[in-house]
Amino acid sequence: MIEIAALRALVAVEQQGSVVAASEAMGFSPSAVSQQIKKLEKQSGVTVLERHGRGVLLTDRGMALAEYGRRILGELEELQATLLADPTKPSGVLRLVGFSTACRGLVGPMLRKLGADQAAAAASASGSSGLGGSGLEIRVVAEDPREAVQRVATGEADLGVVHNWHSVPLVIPENMVHEDLCLDTADVLLNSTHPLAGRTAVEPSDLVDERWISTPAGAICNEALLAILAGLGRVPDIRIYDPDFSTHIAMVQQGVAVALVPRLGRPELPAGVVAVPVVNPMQQRQVGIVYRKTMMASPSIRHVVRLLQDVAAGLEAG
Repeated sequence: MIEIAALRALVAVEQQGSVVAASEAMGFSPSAVSQQIKKLEKQSGVTVLERHGRGVLLTDRGMALAEYGRRILGELEELQATLLADPTKPSGVLRLVGFSTACRGLVGPMLRKLGADQAAAAASASGSSGLGGSGLEIRVVAEDPREAVQRVATGEADLGVVHNWHSVPLVIPENMVHEDLCLDTADVLLNSTHPLAGRTAVEPSDLVDERWISTPAGAICNEALLAILAGLGRVPDIRIYDPDFSTHIAMVQQGVAVALVPRLGRPELPAGVVAVPVVNPMQQRQVGIVYRKTMMASPSIRHVVRLLQDVAAGLEAG
């Protein structure tokens, strides 16, 4: 009899590329994952991994077994998320991954609303579980959208909040669902003494000679910045790379760079910093939610999605 834990270990090795990476994703030691793989080989009677340099590769039989394993684990997840779950009581631990501005602008308000709902439900039920008590617990990790999609696709996370610039499309795997939340507009931030600071809008041609601060090379927001000037055959003069938009705002305030900063989760701008929209084209990203198709009917997923939709609707109404 093949054990689910052993199949899960093989699928993790296939998805992560090594025993060590699989152990990190699963929260186990490499030796524990190796033991599960050996157990699987004994139970199935086939060799599933082979040495390749300092790493490992799946054998043909291992690849076939991993494919069956993904299907079995997906069906088990769907069973647990639907038939074995109480549709009236979202519960358990939900692992959410989202980009940092979404964590501030969407996830934080969602968690506050969830806590208030749980407290109200617990009070009205005089201590019964409902949405309160030991109901739904959410754990959050901040990641760039591409990493968020990967974490959700491989089962390291259950729900992702991602963004998709029109100029830099985000690829969503076939085993996942994507739902739109809201549009987020990005402005160019300028020091108030900058010659363009008094404009109601700027176009890409106005920005070709600016010195920029950007998110790190390869990040989606960095690629969106590159795309602004690509149509003019120019590359932005990026002098500073930093992942934190708070640093971008500080550098603009000090007059050493300009920045492209989305409005979602953006704090109130300090004195000396002006936000000017970019037009032709307007710089916008579509913010959305991703989760695996096997979790479509999960009460916990549906509840958190509804809460995030409520928060997003409030932002657009504001």
